[in-house]
Amino acid sequence: MESAAVCTLFEGHYHYGLGALVNSLYRHGFRSVVWAGYRGAMPPWATPISTREGYQEFSVGEGCVIRFVPLQPDVHFANYKPDFMLRLFQENSALHGLFYFDPDIVVRCRWSFYEEWISYGVAIVQEITNGAMPSNHPVRMKWLSFAELLGLKVSRDLNQYFNSGFIGVARSFHSCLLHWQALLAGVARQNVNMQGFMPGDRTNPFYGIDQDTLNLMAMTTEHPLSTIGPEGMDFVPGGFTMSHAVGTPKPWNKRMTLSALDGRGPNAADHAYWSHTQTPIRLYPERAMFWKKLDLLCGKAVGRVISRT
Repeated sequence: MESAAVCTLFEGHYHYGLGALVNSLYRHGFRSVVWAGYRGAMPPWATPISTREGYQEFSVGEGCVIRFVPLQPDVHFANYKPDFMLRLFQENSALHGLFYFDPDIVVRCRWSFYEEWISYGVAIVQEITNGAMPSNHPVRMKWLSFAELLGLKVSRDLNQYFNSGFIGVARSFHSCLLHWQALLAGVARQNVNMQGFMPGDRTNPFYGIDQDTLNLMAMTTEHPLSTIGPEGMDFVPGGFTMSHAVGTPKPWNKRMTLSALDGRGPNAADHAYWSHTQTPIRLYPERAMFWKKLDLLCGKAVGRVISRT
């Protein structure tokens, strides 16, 4: 079952995103383990559940389970991603590949494409904000100095800036995660609040801690990269791999009609989320789902008339 697995980290209301992520994986052919590190309460939809040593297991469908792992790191979950992935590689020797998805992403294409993807290199997707970051960008210059302090050698120049919401790693390339982990540890030694998400502003070399360190890891790892542009997360049209609901409110908290009246009609990530809420995991009762779908349809209709420039 565990030739390749998926992992994510969530807490609070993000269990809705986890459910939609897993539903989208299952619909597109994923039949393996989703390792879900969590803090706080378990999702109300995860029943019945069985207890194992170190985790609780929920059966999604034939050949697919979620294994819930309780975690209490002293950092923001965003800054714990490489630690969790390295732990899973270490504890599961049969894993030939591991994919991390933020719990506000849904998958849009056949799962076998993802397994093919990591055979070419470390799989990452370009961001839209600052997505084209030249190799001589002043922030990159600060990163270079930081890498030197840690004894990491820059192995490639890059002109793309990548989103940290997804990374796919074959076991043969997994030492890139050690670089990412070391960079996060180095940032922590600079008295940066690792329990926060985005300290300071973009003049700070590690404004987006997990994302900036991911990008510096991409510059320092000796392993090949295999990258997709911002369409890979539906940040711009033309993608086929996944939708990423960045920003707030998240689709499950968004009041679609009111948002559309404010000039923000349902976007691709909203539609992607609501396409994956009921099967095989049922996230909402039928009555609640009826009103959610009605709100989405009304928001779509209003959005055609009103748009924010």
